[in-house]
Formats: sequence, C-alpha cells, structure tokens
Amino acid sequence: MEFEKLSLIELCDGIKSQKYTSKEVVEYFVKRCEEKKDLKAVIEVFNDAIYCAEEIDEKIKRGEKVGVLAGVPIAIKDNILYNGKKMGCASKFMQDFVAPYSSTVVEKLLKEGAVIIGRTNMDEFAMGGSCENTCYGSCHNAIDFDCVAGGSSGGSAVAVAAGLVPCAIGTDTGGSIRQPASFNGVVGIKSTYGRVSRYGIVAFASSLDQACPITKTIDDCELVLSVIEGRDIHDGTTISGTMKEDYKPKDKRLTLGICKQIIEKLSEIEGAKEGYRKYKLAVEKLKDTFDIVEVDIPHITSSLACYYIIAPAEATSNLARFDGVKYTRRAEGTKDLESVYVQSRSEGFGREVQRRIVLGNFVLSSGYFDAYYNKAKKVQRLLRREFKKAFESCDALIMPTTIGTAFKIGEKLDDPISMYMEDLFTVPANIAGIPAISIPYAKGENGLPLGMQFMADERGEEVLFEVGKKFQETLGGKLL
Repeated sequence: MEFEKLSLIELCDGIKSQKYTSKEVVEYFVKRCEEKKDLKAVIEVFNDAIYCAEEIDEKIKRGEKVGVLAGVPIAIKDNILYNGKKMGCASKFMQDFVAPYSSTVVEKLLKEGAVIIGRTNMDEFAMGGSCENTCYGSCHNAIDFDCVAGGSSGGSAVAVAAGLVPCAIGTDTGGSIRQPASFNGVVGIKSTYGRVSRYGIVAFASSLDQACPITKTIDDCELVLSVIEGRDIHDGTTISGTMKEDYKPKDKRLTLGICKQIIEKLSEIEGAKEGYRKYKLAVEKLKDTFDIVEVDIPHITSSLACYYIIAPAEATSNLARFDGVKYTRRAEGTKDLESVYVQSRSEGFGREVQRRIVLGNFVLSSGYFDAYYNKAKKVQRLLRREFKKAFESCDALIMPTTIGTAFKIGEKLDDPISMYMEDLFTVPANIAGIPAISIPYAKGENGLPLGMQFMADERGEEVLFEVGKKFQETLGGKLL
C-alpha cells in the first residue's frame, strides 16, 4: 500500500481500525527515508522507531485506549530535544550532543501515541532561508532537486512533501516553517507566540520562536497543533486556553484584508511578477466566498529591518552558552580560556551564524543600542498596534508567503541581503506575535509551487483553519 498518499488523519484511522498496523506504516516510511536519502531531508532515522510502533500495535490489539496520533510516524527538526537521541542544530559545534531530556513538544506527541521516526535537516541554529547552511549538506527541494528546500525548516518541509513522513515539526522565527512549506507545496503554520511551549527547543530568538507542524493537509495541521499546544510550567511565555476555546464562530461571511503596503511592495519587486499575477487571480476568485477589504498597516514593510535587529540581538545572547567549555565541541591546541572561546566558536559556527552574532553584538553595543535595538523594539510595538487596528475591519489578512518560487541551490548563498529579502512577507507575523499559515495554491512558470499566506489576530488559529479550508474549496482543490 502506498501510505505516502494518505493523510495523517487517514493513517491514524487505518491504524486504530487495524486496517494496517503501525509497524507496517513505520517500516514503509523508514524505507522511503532510505530510498530518498539524496534529498538530505531526514538526517537520521531513530533505531527504536519500529519497536515503538510495535508497542502501539499491542495496545490496540488489547483494546487499550490510545492517543489521537497512535502509531503515526512524525519527524522532528534537529533543534528539538528527544531524550537519549542526538540533536545537532545542523552545526559542527553540536554534532555529538545527546539530549538529556525531551522537549515539551516531543512529550506531548509521545503522550498521544506518535512515533518519533527521526530528525530533519535545517539551517544551522535555525539561521537561514534555504537549508544550505548546514553541516549535513544542502537539503534539496522535493519537486526540483536543483532548487533549495527553503529554510530554516527545509528538511521538515521536504520530508512531508516527498512522502517521507505524514508530518514533521519545524520551528518558525521569521518564516522558517511557512517559507519552506511554500517552496515545497505543503501546509505550514506559525502559531500565536506562546501557543506552543519552547521548552527543550534550542533558542534562536526567544521572543519570536515557535514550534509548529508541517503537513500535507489543513486538517492534519489542525490536529497536530491541537496536540502540542498548551500552557507549560517550564515555559513562562506560554498562554492558557486552547484554540477551540479561543474560537468565536462568525454568523456572517468572513472578511479578508488586503494590505495595500504589501501590494505596493509586491508590484515593485522584479522577481515577483509571476507570483503577483497568481496572487491577483486568486483574490479575484475569492470574491464570491469572502468579503474583501483594503487595510492599512503603514509600518509592515519595516518588519524586515526590525527583525534583523531583534533576532540577531537575541541570538547573540542565546549562543553565548556555546563556548567550547561545557557541552559543545572544543578546539584543539588552545593555550588559555580566551583561546578556547575564540577558536572553538570560530571553528564550530558557520558563516551565517557568525554573521548574525557580529550583527547582534553591534546593535547591542554601547553607542548603538538606542539607535538600533531600542528603535526596533519601538517599531515592533507600533506594528502590533497597527495589526490590531487592521483586524478590526477583517478576520484575516491575505498575502503571498514568498516573493516567488524556490531558487537554485547556491544562487543566493553569497548574497545575504538577497537571502534576507526572502523573509519579507513572513517576518511581520513573528514581529507581531500573531498566527500565520501558508497553503499551496499555485504554480509558477517553472512548475514549482507558490504558497498563499493568511494571518489572523492573536489566538486566531481556528480562524486561519476555517479561512484556509474555504480558500481551498473556492479553488476547487486545484493549483492555479
């Protein structure tokens, strides 16, 4: 049976009804991971995955109660801790690190019977937009082998798109789930900040990071997010309540907002012509299903500059613990403590991570703190107010996920500014702390997928799922 063609929910139902066993399903996906290892999406398959599947099968045979994800294989990004398993953040610094405990996300997945099948490739310490900044070798796009996977959760998106797993968990700090989801034609969500616990996940920018699922369908995404959400005593930033509790159904047609500043920016970008045309075509088709209004978010295009001050500043602080002394790789031939720090960090961190550490130190340095970091935080507060005002006149915002389709491997690796521009439409949601989802809706002239992005107000994930399903129904389940 071709299990990769089934959705996660269909696999769950089949395993629980004993139409097939979890062992059969897991063995099938383990084999696919091996067959498609050239994609460099799944970097390690855990050797106890089949044993865990057999345990689930035994429980089902005995008629015991099992979780909603019982027996279904799920992969996790290489910055998420799973007790006793390696976790390397795709960095030479962390290659031999073994997790001493499990993250809250993993604990919740295991509690509901999921089989954690392996770990996925990523940009080093989640810093990058192409999954090329990795010690495991560049991850390849699931549709075009010569193109990038997107980043930083490129391995997770490719694993789902290529049918290596029905679901993978990624992290999103500035678009790291949504951008690769768009590039590979799958569904990816970034939840409200605090919806999902960050405990046991290696921090990039603590005020922006969120772990969320990448799946083939919106329904699958909704189910997995409902499993990993929730308050956590280990993470003081988590919010109380569930998505279902926060949802207030509308008794009228939903309203989509088009941000005029985004449209102006989109029309100015040379490489966005095809994406702009498909976006306008999709919006035109939606007018029979949704009310469409124009909204004003004056500082939304300042999000990118704001992000590339706040994120590196927080990363600089978070990465200070990786010093070659405690649990990371230590350089050889060092003379004193200072040389241990300098040589270990120089050898351990890749170019992009080093670049962001330098940038973070600069914006936090004496004399520049007020000019950059403080000003960026003021812009962030202003943006959050502007988003609040925009959602007074619409239920969700609609905009492209990315400027265009996936680019060639190596094309932008030596042009960091061009690479950073890929985050233009995704970073606003992280800066504002609101949920956003990317849903495949079109193909570019090169045949590669494009994602449509929807954003909702804080705690508005269920609005996004409702809008997304209506959006797909309107398009008839076809790509434009």
